[in-house]
Amino acid sequence: MSAMKKKVLLMGKSGSGKTSMRSIIFANYIARDTRRLGATIDVEHSHVRFLGNLVLNLWDCGGQDTFMENYFTSQRDNIFRNVEVLIYVFDVESRELEKDMHYYQSCLEAILQNSPDAKVFCLVHKMDLVQEDQRDLIFKEREEDLKRLSRPLACTCFRTSIWDETLYKAWSSIVYQLIPNVQQLETNLRNFAQIIEADEVLLFERATFLVISHYQCKEQRDAHRFEKISNIIKQFKLSCSKLAASFQSMEVRNSNFAAFIDVFTSNTYVMVIMSDPSIPTLINIRNARKHFEKLERVDGPKHSLHMRMR
Repeated sequence: MSAMKKKVLLMGKSGSGKTSMRSIIFANYIARDTRRLGATIDVEHSHVRFLGNLVLNLWDCGGQDTFMENYFTSQRDNIFRNVEVLIYVFDVESRELEKDMHYYQSCLEAILQNSPDAKVFCLVHKMDLVQEDQRDLIFKEREEDLKRLSRPLACTCFRTSIWDETLYKAWSSIVYQLIPNVQQLETNLRNFAQIIEADEVLLFERATFLVISHYQCKEQRDAHRFEKISNIIKQFKLSCSKLAASFQSMEVRNSNFAAFIDVFTSNTYVMVIMSDPSIPTLINIRNARKHFEKLERVDGPKHSLHMRMR
């Protein structure tokens, strides 16, 4: 089956952290290793296969002034044509905020002209450098400014740092918007959770460990648990690879619940949280695999999951 390609522009001033975040999410870097990355020269293209048929055509655009000016003049049509998503990264501690906003508005004008249906995301990055008690206020102010500047386009803002789970939250939300059959996937995940009497089920993309779908039957206290789990498991996977071992599955139990993380399809992992540990969860995961493999294909089955579980 032919791949479905989606063009994603990653833009922002030089030094804002674009290549570092790309390397952490898609190239298995850990945060401290990004210090050795050099500046991006012009445009770096990468094709990231995501969920089998979906390919992210990622354009990481160098942010030096010379390159930025070229993007809006001689390269304008090439850069901004057929864009599905624009991700613009702002260094929260930039001393050239006015210039940053000028370049951002130039991007929006080019997007409106060439790809008016593109989705726009702004990442207010390096938030770890801001005093903790000031982060909410500073982000809110920046978000209001960006939403006002972005009109008539809608803009979704995230605060991010390579040192915590906020990076995974932002990229999970962005990639979620690109998955073609996400509603069907969520319906089937909900059915699966209800059939096996799970408290919660999460679906992770296999390479990046970004959360792409979830369903919860019980209220959970930690609103950031998905991104924390993504971060922890990906770091554990990297540790395994350094020992020439591959991560397959994990099981955690205590007196209140059992959590299972296992390979689900060729492109996903699943995490299942159970209050009743006597239910044979691993067997149920195995029984659902074939159905979800078909769902990942764009032309997969249109019927929902109503299979018998043990």
